[in-house]
Amino acid sequence: MFDGLLKFFRTPKGLLIIVFAVLLALTVPFEGARLVAPGLAAAMLTAALVDVPILRWRSRRWQFPSGALLTGLIVAMILSPHESWKVAAMTTAIGVLSKYVARTRTANVFNPAALALVAAFYLFSTEQSWWGALPDLPLYALAALFATGVFITDRVNKLPLVLVFLAGYFLLFTAAAFVASPARVAEVFRTPDLHAVLFFAFFILTDPPTSPVKYRDQITCGVIVAVVSFAVFETTGVVYYLLAGVLVGNVWEAWRRSRLLARRQPRPAGSAAGTASVPLSIDPGRG
Repeated sequence: MFDGLLKFFRTPKGLLIIVFAVLLALTVPFEGARLVAPGLAAAMLTAALVDVPILRWRSRRWQFPSGALLTGLIVAMILSPHESWKVAAMTTAIGVLSKYVARTRTANVFNPAALALVAAFYLFSTEQSWWGALPDLPLYALAALFATGVFITDRVNKLPLVLVFLAGYFLLFTAAAFVASPARVAEVFRTPDLHAVLFFAFFILTDPPTSPVKYRDQITCGVIVAVVSFAVFETTGVVYYLLAGVLVGNVWEAWRRSRLLARRQPRPAGSAAGTASVPLSIDPGRG
């Protein structure tokens, strides 16, 4: 059992749980355990209660719901801690269930936490504070967020995706500051938006099931997410502009994978180039 735990905590999901534990250890005492604990507990308990029976039914054996727990953690760390624990629970349930509803033949289409948080905005009029990104802590907290983010991004081999997204994101907003009023976009360069975009890039954008593997595709996806996030911010100003960007990137990645899978499908006999299948027929004038 101990060897199994060590093996799990060497996987990307296990390492991300450790990283989130470090971030929570830094920010929970500052935010106040009595404030953040109800949402955290509700999100993680709901994630387990929803996912464990589904995993058991699908695989015929009990499994640890690591992916669902990560969804619950991300939801709780982004929602305002002043939201009801019921909202955190319902938002997490939406995210976990979305993995099984919106999916292709190979993986889920959308990042579960991102989709759930956008849905919760409309269903429950939720607020997002991204408190898990340590925005209210001193400068050392930003260093901790950056260090843990780079570590996990390197482990899942998504550095090109993150670098291209961040470069495109800040380039677009810098250009907007020169073209229009700088005051309109100044917030993206300050706390809490700066912490939020780093948390987003390192821990949401890099989600392995919904992000590309090859560097060339990561570059394309990073550009798409940066452009969409910027466009949503500029046109609507909604709080979920980053999440909207990654959802569009998820759709592009799902479309790309489906095209690739279709190309790899074996062709039926007789459909190869240069051949034609001739159907058998019976001459009605004979016999």
